[in-house]
Amino acid sequence: MTTTETGTVLITGPTRGLGRSATLAMAGRPARERPDLLLAGRGGKALIEVAAEARARGARVHEIPVDLARLADVRAAAATARHLVESGAVRPLRALIANAGLMSPDTRTASADGYELTFAVNYLAHAQLIGDLLGSLTAPARVVLLGSNVYSANFWRRLLGVPPAEWRDPAELARPAAAGTATGLRASGVAYANAKLAVLYYAHELQRHAGPGVDVTVFEPGWMPGTALSRGTPEVFQAIGRALGRLPGVSTPQRSGPLLASLALDDRWAGLRDGAFVVKGRVAGVRPVAHDPDRERRLWAATAGLLPV
Repeated sequence: MTTTETGTVLITGPTRGLGRSATLAMAGRPARERPDLLLAGRGGKALIEVAAEARARGARVHEIPVDLARLADVRAAAATARHLVESGAVRPLRALIANAGLMSPDTRTASADGYELTFAVNYLAHAQLIGDLLGSLTAPARVVLLGSNVYSANFWRRLLGVPPAEWRDPAELARPAAAGTATGLRASGVAYANAKLAVLYYAHELQRHAGPGVDVTVFEPGWMPGTALSRGTPEVFQAIGRALGRLPGVSTPQRSGPLLASLALDDRWAGLRDGAFVVKGRVAGVRPVAHDPDRERRLWAATAGLLPV
């Protein structure tokens, strides 16, 4: 964005990994390019610390404590953000970065609203937040969702045993596995891939519903093993992830965070829309399965039924 259009950015998941790196990258920009920041994350020490570090870099910051596994919390967070914008406590809302995510190790685990936890946090919570704040964005504005290539199985994913998405009706994807169902890493991987495919479908449909001047994009930071995303998996897998994260060429939050910040703020991405898929620092195509207008319309309609009015 140009300096005259720099306003406020809301980012979810600002306390760890990619979100923290993006937050501090935005806070550390020159004064004329630095946005006000709304940090929507789980309340506690980590949120206080990242807010303090962002302020130390010169940013005007407001913390918004929120548990994305509780849709009532998400609605309250959106109401807080709207109040800050409408009261003039921050500049106009120009960007929303839906960064937070998790991969539940057990697909039987439900959110506070009874939905499968991976689908609830990665997809439903952000659909709720964006829906509640879409009317508060001031054009030109951007919505950036965090995507992933895990929805498809390329050579390396097949080699590593990473499962692709297995799409079903959204109402089924939102339903936790039944008690007594055998679950494990494969089921968790499929649930995560389904949630990320939902993000792509949602981005395409959101662009059809967003007002003029609101651009929707999806960011794939690249493979980042060892991040907090795997915090629910056994420690041995987390240790392997941390070791892999030190390999040359592997994405890290320190490298990918500024790219995520750039996608929300910089002129080089102006006019990029329609759920364009940005892998690291370049626009990339998605596989045909990720463009399906029928599925996108069905997801939009189903989502309206899953979220509270």
